[in-house]
Amino acid sequence: MIIIIDFGSQTCHLIGRRLREHGVKIKIIQPEDILSQIKTEKPKGIILSGGPASVYSEGAPTIDKKIFSLGFPILGICYGWQLTAHLLGGKVIKGHKEYGPANLSIINENSLLQGVENNSIVWVSHGDSVVTVPQDFMYLGSTEDVRAAAVANLDQKIFGVQFHPEVDHTVFGVEILKNFAQNICGIKFIAQAIDIKDIINKIKQKVGEEKVICAVSGGVDSSVTAALIGKAIGKNLYPIYIESGLMRQGTKEEVRRIFPKLVIVEAQEEFLDTLKGLTDPEEKRKAIGRLYIKLFEKEARKIKGVKFLAQGTIYSDVIESKGTKKADKIKSHHNVGGLPDEMALELLEPLREFYKDEVREIGEKLGLRKDVIYKQVFPGPGQAIRIIGEVTKERLERQQQADSIVMEEIKKAGFLDKVYMSFAVLTNTKSTAVKGDERAHLEVVAVRVIESKDVMTTVWSKLPYDLLQRISSRIVNEVPGISRVVYDITTKPPATMEWE
Repeated sequence: MIIIIDFGSQTCHLIGRRLREHGVKIKIIQPEDILSQIKTEKPKGIILSGGPASVYSEGAPTIDKKIFSLGFPILGICYGWQLTAHLLGGKVIKGHKEYGPANLSIINENSLLQGVENNSIVWVSHGDSVVTVPQDFMYLGSTEDVRAAAVANLDQKIFGVQFHPEVDHTVFGVEILKNFAQNICGIKFIAQAIDIKDIINKIKQKVGEEKVICAVSGGVDSSVTAALIGKAIGKNLYPIYIESGLMRQGTKEEVRRIFPKLVIVEAQEEFLDTLKGLTDPEEKRKAIGRLYIKLFEKEARKIKGVKFLAQGTIYSDVIESKGTKKADKIKSHHNVGGLPDEMALELLEPLREFYKDEVREIGEKLGLRKDVIYKQVFPGPGQAIRIIGEVTKERLERQQQADSIVMEEIKKAGFLDKVYMSFAVLTNTKSTAVKGDERAHLEVVAVRVIESKDVMTTVWSKLPYDLLQRISSRIVNEVPGISRVVYDITTKPPATMEWE
Protein backbone atom coordinates (compact mmCIF):
# COMPACT_ATOMS: atom_id res chain seq x y z
CA MET A 1 0.00 0.00 0.00
CA ILE A 2 0.91 3.64 -0.56
CA ILE A 3 -0.74 6.22 1.67
CA ILE A 4 -1.67 9.52 -0.01
CA ILE A 5 -2.07 12.51 2.30
CA ASP A 6 -4.76 14.84 0.96
CA PHE A 7 -3.90 18.52 1.30
CA GLY A 8 -6.88 19.56 -0.85
CA SER A 9 -5.40 19.16 -4.33
CA GLN A 10 -7.81 19.09 -7.27
CA THR A 11 -5.81 16.07 -8.45
CA CYS A 12 -5.22 14.16 -5.20
CA HIS A 13 -7.71 11.47 -6.20
CA LEU A 14 -6.00 11.31 -9.60
CA ILE A 15 -2.70 10.32 -7.95
CA GLY A 16 -4.56 7.38 -6.43
CA ARG A 17 -6.15 6.50 -9.75
CA ARG A 18 -2.79 6.37 -11.54
CA LEU A 19 -1.45 3.97 -8.93
CA ARG A 20 -4.63 1.95 -8.47
CA GLU A 21 -5.07 1.23 -12.18
CA HIS A 22 -1.63 -0.40 -12.10
CA GLY A 23 -2.42 -2.66 -9.18
CA VAL A 24 -1.05 -0.53 -6.34
CA LYS A 25 -3.28 -0.46 -3.28
CA ILE A 26 -3.78 3.09 -2.04
CA LYS A 27 -5.47 4.88 0.83
CA ILE A 28 -6.21 8.62 0.84
CA ILE A 29 -6.15 10.13 4.34
CA GLN A 30 -6.25 13.50 6.08
CA PRO A 31 -2.93 15.00 7.29
CA GLU A 32 -3.85 14.75 10.97
CA ASP A 33 -4.35 10.99 10.67
CA ILE A 34 -0.94 10.07 9.28
CA LEU A 35 0.76 8.66 12.39
CA SER A 36 -2.17 6.47 13.40
CA GLN A 37 -2.64 5.26 9.81
CA ILE A 38 1.04 4.36 9.48
CA LYS A 39 0.71 2.09 12.51
CA THR A 40 -2.39 0.29 11.22
CA GLU A 41 -1.68 0.18 7.46
CA LYS A 42 2.13 -0.25 7.47
CA PRO A 43 2.54 1.36 4.02
CA LYS A 44 5.44 0.85 1.64
CA GLY A 45 5.50 4.57 0.90
CA ILE A 46 3.81 7.93 1.44
CA ILE A 47 2.78 10.60 -1.08
CA LEU A 48 2.02 14.17 0.03
CA SER A 49 -0.47 15.70 -2.42
CA GLY A 50 -0.67 19.25 -3.66
CA GLY A 51 -3.19 21.74 -2.32
CA PRO A 52 -4.48 25.32 -2.56
CA ALA A 53 -2.82 26.61 0.63
CA SER A 54 0.52 28.35 1.21
CA VAL A 55 2.77 26.96 3.94
CA TYR A 56 2.65 30.49 5.40
CA SER A 57 -1.15 30.76 5.41
CA GLU A 58 -2.97 30.83 8.72
CA GLY A 59 -4.36 27.37 9.35
CA ALA A 60 -2.41 25.82 6.47
CA PRO A 61 -2.59 22.01 6.61
CA THR A 62 0.54 20.35 7.94
CA ILE A 63 1.82 17.01 9.19
CA ASP A 64 3.84 15.74 12.11
CA LYS A 65 7.50 16.24 11.19
CA LYS A 66 8.19 12.84 12.73
CA ILE A 67 7.13 11.01 9.55
CA PHE A 68 10.35 12.09 7.79
CA SER A 69 12.46 10.12 10.26
CA LEU A 70 10.48 6.86 10.23
CA GLY A 71 12.22 5.41 7.18
CA PHE A 72 9.26 5.41 4.76
CA PRO A 73 9.92 6.54 1.17
CA ILE A 74 8.15 9.89 0.72
CA LEU A 75 7.18 11.82 -2.41
CA GLY A 76 5.95 15.40 -2.00
CA ILE A 77 3.99 16.83 -4.93
CA CYS A 78 3.62 20.62 -5.33
CA TYR A 79 2.33 21.81 -1.90
CA GLY A 80 3.48 18.47 -0.51
CA TRP A 81 7.04 19.28 -1.58
CA GLN A 82 6.83 22.87 -0.34
CA LEU A 83 5.65 21.62 3.06
CA THR A 84 8.45 19.04 3.15
CA ALA A 85 11.04 21.73 2.47
CA HIS A 86 9.46 24.09 4.99
CA LEU A 87 9.42 21.48 7.79
CA LEU A 88 12.97 20.28 7.09
CA GLY A 89 14.63 23.70 7.11
CA GLY A 90 14.41 24.77 3.47
CA LYS A 91 13.07 28.12 2.28
CA VAL A 92 9.76 28.67 0.49
CA ILE A 93 8.83 32.04 -1.01
CA LYS A 94 5.33 33.30 -1.74
CA GLY A 95 4.17 34.60 -5.07
CA HIS A 96 6.60 32.68 -7.31
CA LYS A 97 3.93 31.39 -9.67
CA GLU A 98 3.77 28.96 -12.59
CA TYR A 99 0.63 27.73 -14.33
CA GLY A 100 0.30 25.31 -17.21
CA PRO A 101 3.07 23.64 -19.25
CA ALA A 102 6.79 23.84 -18.46
CA ASN A 103 9.90 22.00 -19.67
CA LEU A 104 11.73 19.76 -17.19
CA SER A 105 15.51 19.77 -17.56
CA ILE A 106 17.16 16.73 -15.97
CA ILE A 107 20.11 17.73 -13.77
CA ASN A 108 21.00 14.37 -12.22
CA GLU A 109 20.14 10.85 -13.38
CA ASN A 110 18.22 9.10 -10.62
CA SER A 111 15.69 6.41 -9.77
CA LEU A 112 12.69 8.80 -9.62
CA LEU A 113 13.22 10.22 -13.12
CA GLN A 114 14.42 7.01 -14.74
CA GLY A 115 13.16 6.87 -18.34
CA VAL A 116 12.03 10.52 -18.32
CA GLU A 117 13.30 12.38 -21.37
CA ASN A 118 15.17 15.65 -20.91
CA ASN A 119 13.08 18.77 -21.62
CA SER A 120 9.83 16.83 -21.52
CA ILE A 121 6.59 18.69 -20.75
CA VAL A 122 5.37 18.81 -17.14
CA TRP A 123 2.20 20.51 -15.86
CA VAL A 124 2.56 23.09 -13.09
CA SER A 125 0.12 25.03 -10.93
CA HIS A 126 1.59 26.76 -7.90
CA GLY A 127 1.78 30.14 -6.22
CA ASP A 128 4.80 29.44 -3.98
CA SER A 129 8.19 27.89 -4.71
CA VAL A 130 11.08 26.32 -2.83
CA VAL A 131 14.18 28.49 -3.33
CA THR A 132 16.49 26.78 -0.81
CA VAL A 133 16.36 23.01 -0.42
CA PRO A 134 16.83 21.37 3.01
CA GLN A 135 20.21 20.01 4.05
CA ASP A 136 21.32 16.81 2.22
CA PHE A 137 18.84 17.35 -0.63
CA MET A 138 20.12 17.35 -4.22
CA TYR A 139 18.61 18.86 -7.38
CA LEU A 140 17.28 16.29 -9.85
CA GLY A 141 15.49 18.53 -12.34
CA SER A 142 14.51 22.14 -12.96
CA THR A 143 12.17 24.22 -15.10
CA GLU A 144 12.94 27.61 -16.58
CA ASP A 145 11.50 29.42 -13.55
CA VAL A 146 12.02 26.91 -10.73
CA ARG A 147 15.37 25.33 -9.92
CA ALA A 148 13.94 22.88 -7.34
CA ALA A 149 11.43 21.30 -9.74
CA ALA A 150 12.59 17.79 -8.74
CA VAL A 151 14.76 17.04 -5.70
CA ALA A 152 15.79 14.18 -3.44
CA ASN A 153 17.42 13.18 -0.21
CA LEU A 154 18.59 9.82 -1.52
CA ASP A 155 19.78 8.48 1.84
CA GLN A 156 16.38 9.01 3.47
CA LYS A 157 14.40 8.31 0.26
CA ILE A 158 12.57 11.64 0.45
CA PHE A 159 11.65 13.13 -2.95
CA GLY A 160 9.87 16.26 -4.07
CA VAL A 161 8.49 17.57 -7.37
CA GLN A 162 7.09 21.03 -8.03
CA PHE A 163 4.90 19.76 -10.90
CA HIS A 164 2.02 17.28 -11.11
CA PRO A 165 3.06 13.83 -12.43
CA GLU A 166 -0.50 12.55 -11.98
CA VAL A 167 -2.08 14.73 -14.70
CA ASP A 168 -2.37 13.53 -18.27
CA HIS A 169 -0.46 16.46 -19.78
CA THR A 170 2.73 15.70 -17.81
CA VAL A 171 4.24 13.56 -20.55
CA PHE A 172 6.20 11.09 -18.40
CA GLY A 173 4.05 11.48 -15.30
CA VAL A 174 2.95 7.86 -15.02
CA GLU A 175 6.60 6.77 -15.35
CA ILE A 176 7.52 9.01 -12.42
CA LEU A 177 4.79 7.53 -10.21
CA LYS A 178 5.76 4.06 -11.38
CA ASN A 179 9.40 4.76 -10.51
CA PHE A 180 8.40 5.87 -7.02
CA ALA A 181 6.19 2.84 -6.43
CA GLN A 182 8.42 0.27 -8.09
CA ASN A 183 12.03 1.47 -7.82
CA ILE A 184 11.79 3.29 -4.49
CA CYS A 185 8.93 1.60 -2.58
CA GLY A 186 9.43 -1.88 -4.04
CA ILE A 187 5.83 -2.32 -5.28
CA LYS A 188 5.30 -3.98 -8.65
CA PHE A 189 3.08 -2.30 -11.26
CA ILE A 190 0.40 -4.64 -12.70
CA ALA A 191 -2.26 -3.22 -15.04
CA GLN A 192 -5.82 -3.44 -13.67
CA ALA A 193 -9.04 -3.28 -15.71
CA ILE A 194 -12.27 -1.63 -14.57
CA ASP A 195 -14.62 -4.28 -13.16
CA ILE A 196 -18.06 -3.63 -14.72
CA LYS A 197 -19.65 -6.53 -12.85
CA ASP A 198 -18.55 -5.08 -9.53
CA ILE A 199 -20.18 -1.69 -10.36
CA ILE A 200 -23.44 -3.40 -11.36
CA ASN A 201 -23.45 -5.60 -8.24
CA LYS A 202 -23.00 -2.53 -6.02
CA ILE A 203 -26.03 -0.92 -7.69
CA LYS A 204 -28.08 -4.09 -7.10
CA GLN A 205 -27.07 -4.20 -3.45
CA LYS A 206 -27.96 -0.56 -2.88
CA VAL A 207 -31.22 -0.41 -4.84
CA GLY A 208 -32.70 -3.88 -4.27
CA GLU A 209 -36.30 -3.95 -5.50
CA GLU A 210 -36.75 -0.16 -5.34
CA LYS A 211 -37.43 2.01 -8.39
CA VAL A 212 -35.00 4.60 -9.79
CA ILE A 213 -35.60 7.67 -11.90
CA CYS A 214 -32.50 8.66 -13.87
CA ALA A 215 -31.69 12.16 -15.07
CA VAL A 216 -30.58 11.82 -18.70
CA SER A 217 -29.26 14.51 -21.01
CA GLY A 218 -27.93 12.56 -23.99
CA GLY A 219 -24.36 13.02 -22.78
CA VAL A 220 -21.92 10.22 -22.04
CA ASP A 221 -22.09 10.45 -18.22
CA SER A 222 -25.86 10.18 -17.86
CA SER A 223 -26.13 7.62 -20.68
CA VAL A 224 -23.52 5.31 -19.13
CA THR A 225 -25.16 5.78 -15.72
CA ALA A 226 -28.54 4.76 -17.12
CA ALA A 227 -27.03 1.77 -18.94
CA LEU A 228 -25.34 0.50 -15.77
CA ILE A 229 -28.50 0.87 -13.69
CA GLY A 230 -30.57 -0.73 -16.44
CA LYS A 231 -28.25 -3.76 -16.36
CA ALA A 232 -28.69 -3.93 -12.59
CA ILE A 233 -32.45 -3.38 -12.10
CA GLY A 234 -34.09 -3.67 -15.54
CA LYS A 235 -37.63 -2.32 -15.80
CA ASN A 236 -37.40 -0.52 -12.44
CA LEU A 237 -35.36 2.21 -14.17
CA TYR A 238 -37.24 5.30 -15.43
CA PRO A 239 -35.16 7.72 -17.57
CA ILE A 240 -36.35 11.33 -17.46
CA TYR A 241 -35.23 14.25 -19.62
CA ILE A 242 -35.91 17.78 -18.40
CA GLU A 243 -36.20 20.13 -21.36
CA SER A 244 -34.71 23.23 -19.77
CA GLY A 245 -34.21 25.09 -23.04
CA LEU A 246 -30.56 25.50 -22.01
CA MET A 247 -29.18 22.55 -23.94
CA ARG A 248 -27.85 22.48 -27.49
CA GLN A 249 -30.36 22.61 -30.31
CA GLY A 250 -31.65 19.12 -31.17
CA THR A 251 -30.71 17.59 -27.79
CA LYS A 252 -34.26 16.45 -26.97
CA GLU A 253 -34.51 14.52 -30.23
CA GLU A 254 -31.12 12.88 -29.62
CA VAL A 255 -32.13 11.76 -26.11
CA ARG A 256 -35.39 10.32 -27.43
CA ARG A 257 -33.42 8.20 -29.93
CA ILE A 258 -31.18 6.85 -27.14
CA PHE A 259 -34.01 6.13 -24.67
CA PRO A 260 -37.24 4.93 -26.33
CA LYS A 261 -38.85 4.59 -22.85
CA LEU A 262 -38.40 8.24 -21.92
CA VAL A 263 -40.35 10.81 -19.93
CA ILE A 264 -39.84 14.35 -21.26
CA VAL A 265 -40.67 17.31 -19.02
CA GLU A 266 -41.07 20.64 -20.85
CA ALA A 267 -39.78 23.36 -18.52
CA GLN A 268 -38.19 26.06 -20.68
CA GLU A 269 -40.20 28.93 -19.22
CA GLU A 270 -39.62 27.78 -15.64
CA PHE A 271 -35.85 27.84 -16.10
CA LEU A 272 -35.87 31.28 -17.68
CA ASP A 273 -38.06 32.58 -14.84
CA THR A 274 -35.71 31.02 -12.26
CA LEU A 275 -32.65 32.63 -13.87
CA LYS A 276 -34.25 36.05 -14.22
CA GLY A 277 -32.06 38.74 -12.65
CA LEU A 278 -29.23 36.33 -11.72
CA THR A 279 -25.72 37.27 -12.86
CA ASP A 280 -23.45 35.48 -10.37
CA PRO A 281 -22.25 32.10 -11.76
CA GLU A 282 -22.68 30.31 -8.41
CA GLU A 283 -26.23 31.63 -8.00
CA LYS A 284 -27.11 30.50 -11.54
CA ARG A 285 -25.72 27.00 -10.97
CA LYS A 286 -27.52 26.59 -7.65
CA ALA A 287 -30.82 27.92 -9.01
CA ILE A 288 -30.64 25.44 -11.87
CA GLY A 289 -29.78 22.59 -9.50
CA ARG A 290 -32.71 23.38 -7.19
CA LEU A 291 -35.18 23.55 -10.07
CA TYR A 292 -33.96 20.28 -11.57
CA ILE A 293 -34.47 18.51 -8.22
CA LYS A 294 -37.91 20.08 -7.78
CA LEU A 295 -38.98 18.82 -11.21
CA PHE A 296 -37.52 15.35 -10.70
CA GLU A 297 -39.24 15.01 -7.34
CA LYS A 298 -42.51 16.08 -8.95
CA GLU A 299 -42.13 13.37 -11.61
CA ALA A 300 -41.14 10.78 -8.98
CA ARG A 301 -44.45 11.30 -7.17
CA LYS A 302 -46.22 10.11 -10.33
CA ILE A 303 -44.44 6.73 -10.18
CA LYS A 304 -45.27 4.50 -7.23
CA GLY A 305 -42.27 3.23 -5.25
CA VAL A 306 -39.50 5.53 -6.50
CA LYS A 307 -36.75 5.92 -3.91
CA PHE A 308 -33.66 6.97 -5.90
CA LEU A 309 -32.63 9.75 -8.26
CA ALA A 310 -29.70 8.63 -10.42
CA GLN A 311 -27.27 11.20 -11.84
CA GLY A 312 -24.24 10.99 -14.10
CA THR A 313 -21.97 12.65 -11.55
CA ILE A 314 -18.27 11.92 -12.18
CA TYR A 315 -15.24 12.66 -10.04
CA SER A 316 -14.26 15.95 -11.71
CA ASP A 317 -17.73 17.30 -10.79
CA VAL A 318 -17.13 16.31 -7.17
CA ILE A 319 -13.63 17.72 -6.69
CA GLU A 320 -14.43 21.07 -8.34
CA SER A 321 -17.40 21.41 -5.99
CA LYS A 322 -15.08 21.15 -2.95
CA GLY A 323 -15.33 17.38 -2.79
CA THR A 324 -12.64 16.93 -0.13
CA LYS A 325 -12.03 18.49 3.28
CA LYS A 326 -9.16 20.83 2.38
CA ALA A 327 -9.97 21.50 -1.29
CA ASP A 328 -11.05 24.88 -2.64
CA LYS A 329 -14.45 25.17 -4.32
CA ILE A 330 -13.91 26.01 -7.98
CA LYS A 331 -17.59 25.94 -8.94
CA SER A 332 -20.76 24.33 -7.66
CA HIS A 333 -21.72 21.75 -10.24
CA HIS A 334 -25.51 21.82 -10.45
CA ASN A 335 -25.69 18.12 -9.57
CA VAL A 336 -23.24 18.36 -6.63
CA GLY A 337 -22.77 21.73 -4.93
CA GLY A 338 -25.96 23.09 -6.48
CA LEU A 339 -28.27 20.56 -4.82
CA PRO A 340 -30.66 21.60 -2.03
CA ASP A 341 -29.77 20.51 1.52
CA GLU A 342 -32.90 18.36 1.89
CA MET A 343 -34.21 16.07 -0.83
CA ALA A 344 -37.10 13.60 -0.93
CA LEU A 345 -35.08 11.20 -3.10
CA GLU A 346 -31.83 9.40 -2.31
CA LEU A 347 -29.01 10.00 -4.79
CA LEU A 348 -27.58 7.13 -6.81
CA GLU A 349 -24.27 8.03 -8.52
CA PRO A 350 -22.43 4.91 -9.72
CA LEU A 351 -19.80 6.92 -11.65
CA ARG A 352 -18.91 9.30 -8.81
CA GLU A 353 -15.38 7.89 -8.42
CA PHE A 354 -14.55 7.73 -12.14
CA TYR A 355 -13.00 10.17 -14.60
CA LYS A 356 -14.32 11.02 -18.07
CA ASP A 357 -11.99 8.67 -19.96
CA GLU A 358 -12.88 5.85 -17.56
CA VAL A 359 -16.60 6.54 -18.10
CA ARG A 360 -16.06 6.21 -21.85
CA GLU A 361 -14.21 2.94 -21.29
CA ILE A 362 -17.17 1.67 -19.26
CA GLY A 363 -19.54 2.78 -22.03
CA GLU A 364 -17.54 0.80 -24.59
CA LYS A 365 -17.62 -2.32 -22.41
CA LEU A 366 -21.39 -1.93 -22.11
CA GLY A 367 -21.69 -1.79 -25.89
CA LEU A 368 -23.13 1.74 -26.14
CA ARG A 369 -23.11 3.56 -29.46
CA LYS A 370 -19.84 5.31 -30.34
CA ASP A 371 -21.62 8.60 -31.07
CA VAL A 372 -22.97 8.58 -27.50
CA ILE A 373 -19.73 7.50 -25.82
CA TYR A 374 -17.60 10.07 -27.62
CA LYS A 375 -20.11 12.88 -27.79
CA GLN A 376 -18.62 16.22 -26.84
CA VAL A 377 -18.86 17.20 -23.21
CA PHE A 378 -21.67 19.61 -22.41
CA PRO A 379 -22.25 21.11 -18.94
CA GLY A 380 -25.37 20.25 -16.94
CA PRO A 381 -26.38 23.92 -16.50
CA GLY A 382 -26.04 24.24 -20.26
CA GLN A 383 -25.86 27.57 -22.03
CA ALA A 384 -26.65 29.40 -18.78
CA ILE A 385 -22.97 29.28 -17.79
CA ARG A 386 -21.83 30.19 -21.27
CA ILE A 387 -23.81 33.41 -21.10
CA ILE A 388 -21.90 35.79 -18.87
CA GLY A 389 -24.36 37.89 -16.91
CA GLU A 390 -28.14 37.51 -16.97
CA VAL A 391 -29.74 34.79 -19.08
CA THR A 392 -32.61 36.25 -21.08
CA LYS A 393 -34.62 34.64 -23.87
CA GLU A 394 -32.96 36.92 -26.44
CA ARG A 395 -29.41 36.23 -25.21
CA LEU A 396 -30.12 32.51 -24.98
CA GLU A 397 -31.22 32.45 -28.62
CA ARG A 398 -28.05 34.29 -29.65
CA GLN A 399 -25.86 31.94 -27.65
CA GLN A 400 -27.47 28.84 -29.14
CA GLN A 401 -27.09 30.25 -32.62
CA ALA A 402 -23.39 31.10 -32.12
CA ASP A 403 -22.80 27.71 -30.47
CA SER A 404 -24.42 25.90 -33.41
CA ILE A 405 -22.15 27.72 -35.85
CA VAL A 406 -19.06 26.64 -33.88
CA MET A 407 -20.20 23.02 -33.83
CA GLU A 408 -21.20 22.99 -37.51
CA GLU A 409 -17.86 24.38 -38.69
CA ILE A 410 -15.80 22.16 -36.36
CA LYS A 411 -17.66 19.12 -37.69
CA LYS A 412 -17.44 20.22 -41.34
CA ALA A 413 -13.67 20.69 -41.01
CA GLY A 414 -13.23 17.17 -39.57
CA PHE A 415 -12.19 18.27 -36.08
CA LEU A 416 -15.20 17.11 -34.08
CA ASP A 417 -13.54 13.82 -33.10
CA LYS A 418 -10.14 15.44 -32.56
CA VAL A 419 -11.12 17.93 -29.85
CA TYR A 420 -12.60 17.40 -26.41
CA MET A 421 -14.97 20.34 -26.27
CA SER A 422 -15.86 23.33 -28.45
CA PHE A 423 -18.29 26.13 -27.73
CA ALA A 424 -19.10 29.83 -27.89
CA VAL A 425 -19.44 32.24 -24.96
CA LEU A 426 -21.49 35.45 -24.79
CA THR A 427 -18.94 37.51 -22.85
CA ASN A 428 -21.19 40.41 -21.74
CA THR A 429 -18.43 42.71 -23.03
CA LYS A 430 -19.14 45.21 -25.77
CA SER A 431 -16.88 46.56 -28.50
CA THR A 432 -17.27 48.89 -31.44
CA ALA A 433 -18.13 47.48 -34.84
CA VAL A 434 -18.79 48.93 -38.28
CA LYS A 435 -21.67 47.23 -40.05
CA GLY A 436 -22.88 48.69 -43.34
CA ASP A 437 -20.76 51.84 -42.74
CA GLU A 438 -22.64 52.42 -39.49
CA ARG A 439 -21.09 52.41 -36.03
CA ALA A 440 -22.44 49.80 -33.62
CA HIS A 441 -21.56 48.98 -30.01
CA LEU A 442 -22.29 45.25 -29.69
CA GLU A 443 -21.38 42.14 -27.72
CA VAL A 444 -18.17 40.12 -28.08
CA VAL A 445 -18.32 36.33 -28.52
CA ALA A 446 -15.45 34.16 -27.33
CA VAL A 447 -14.77 30.75 -28.85
CA ARG A 448 -13.14 28.01 -26.74
CA VAL A 449 -11.93 24.73 -28.22
CA ILE A 450 -9.87 22.45 -25.98
CA GLU A 451 -8.27 19.01 -25.81
CA SER A 452 -8.33 16.84 -22.70
CA LYS A 453 -8.51 13.25 -21.48
CA ASP A 454 -9.66 13.24 -17.87
CA VAL A 455 -10.91 16.87 -17.55
CA MET A 456 -8.35 17.74 -14.87
CA THR A 457 -6.00 19.47 -17.35
CA THR A 458 -6.61 20.87 -20.83
CA VAL A 459 -4.78 22.55 -23.69
CA TRP A 460 -6.33 24.82 -26.31
CA SER A 461 -6.68 23.43 -29.81
CA LYS A 462 -4.44 24.82 -32.54
CA LEU A 463 -7.19 25.06 -35.13
CA PRO A 464 -6.35 26.13 -38.71
CA TYR A 465 -6.64 29.86 -39.28
CA ASP A 466 -9.11 29.43 -42.14
CA LEU A 467 -11.43 27.44 -39.85
CA LEU A 468 -11.28 30.16 -37.19
CA GLN A 469 -11.96 32.75 -39.90
CA ARG A 470 -15.09 30.91 -41.06
CA ILE A 471 -16.40 30.61 -37.51
CA SER A 472 -15.76 34.31 -36.86
CA SER A 473 -17.29 35.51 -40.13
CA ARG A 474 -20.43 33.43 -39.71
CA ILE A 475 -21.02 34.52 -36.11
CA VAL A 476 -20.67 38.27 -36.74
CA ASN A 477 -22.78 38.03 -39.90
CA GLU A 478 -25.50 35.61 -38.81
CA VAL A 479 -25.96 36.25 -35.08
CA PRO A 480 -27.65 39.58 -34.28
CA GLY A 481 -26.01 41.94 -31.80
CA ILE A 482 -22.43 40.60 -32.14
CA SER A 483 -19.47 42.86 -32.93
CA ARG A 484 -16.47 40.54 -32.93
CA VAL A 485 -15.13 37.08 -32.10
CA VAL A 486 -12.07 36.25 -29.98
CA TYR A 487 -10.35 32.86 -29.51
CA ASP A 488 -9.52 31.65 -25.98
CA ILE A 489 -5.96 30.26 -25.85
CA THR A 490 -5.73 29.54 -22.11
CA THR A 491 -4.75 26.16 -20.66
CA LYS A 492 -6.24 24.52 -17.56
CA PRO A 493 -4.70 25.44 -15.17
CA PRO A 494 -4.92 28.36 -14.68
CA ALA A 495 -8.26 28.62 -16.49
CA THR A 496 -11.18 26.29 -15.95
CA MET A 497 -12.76 24.55 -18.91
CA GLU A 498 -15.89 26.71 -18.79
CA TRP A 499 -15.88 30.49 -18.36
CA GLU A 500 -18.28 30.25 -15.42
